[in-house]
Parts: sequence; structure tokens; C-alpha cells
Amino acid sequence: MTQRTRRLLDYLERQFGGRAIELSYSNHLELLIATILSAQCTDDRVNRVTPVLFKKYRKARDFARANPGDLEKIIHSTGFFRSKAKNIIRCCQMLVERHGGKVPDHMEALIELPGVWRKTANVVLGACFGRPTIVVDTHVKRVSGRLELTRSAN
Repeated sequence: MTQRTRRLLDYLERQFGGRAIELSYSNHLELLIATILSAQCTDDRVNRVTPVLFKKYRKARDFARANPGDLEKIIHSTGFFRSKAKNIIRCCQMLVERHGGKVPDHMEALIELPGVWRKTANVVLGACFGRPTIVVDTHVKRVSGRLELTRSAN
């Protein structure tokens, strides 16, 4: 590791180390659902929707059996609500069918779930299972390239 990289990592740790996820959740399933909802949406907006959502749907089985229209009404303000509702329902159906209603603790199983990509999987793995992950979004990718921390275009 170069001296420049070490200084940058030390700086980032001082500025942002120990920060919690902004999404409100009380269990693994809630974080998974909230993270799916956060696509193209602010965490603040998701946190306004989830109290009602998690009061009505408590377990994966509840989401798996949800009426799409009812779910869409609750999550409408998060944008892309039809797609998100469809993904959440199918995701939870798969959780019930393949994982006994539990959120899996490994990347391969998570990214097989509808609505879950690597970013969502990394959020869940890090916050719920204490795995060392890096959540990379467009901004992290762009800044990492400008700081010459990576040569990868992916």
C-alpha cells in the first residue's frame, strides 16, 4: 500500500469511520427490503415509507403473499414502485422457498434474489452479518477513479 493510499484511508476513517447505515431497520429482512427500496431514492424517503410497510408486512411470508396493488400504494413515493413491488414479492417468495424465510448470509445467494444486486448484497452482508464489504455506488466509483484508487472501469 502506498503512503498516499494509507493517508487517504486514515483520513476517510477519521471522517466517516463507525458511521451507521442511514436506513432504519430492526432485522435482516427489513434491511434487505429497505435497501431494495433505496434504489434511485433517498434513504430519508425510504425511512418515511418503511414504518407503515414493516407494520403491515412482518415476515418474508407476508411479503411473499402481498397484493401487488396494496404494496405499490405504500411504496409509491420511492419511485419505480411497480418494479420494486414485483421484486420484493418475488424476492420474498424465493426467501421462503429456498431459505426458510431467512436472508442468506452469502453473496451468491443474495444476488440471485430479484431486486438484489452487488451493492444491496454488500449492504446486507456488512450490516447484518459483519462481513468486510465495500458498498460501491456511482459516486464512489467516480471518485475512486478521479483519486486514481482504481484503474477498473467496472
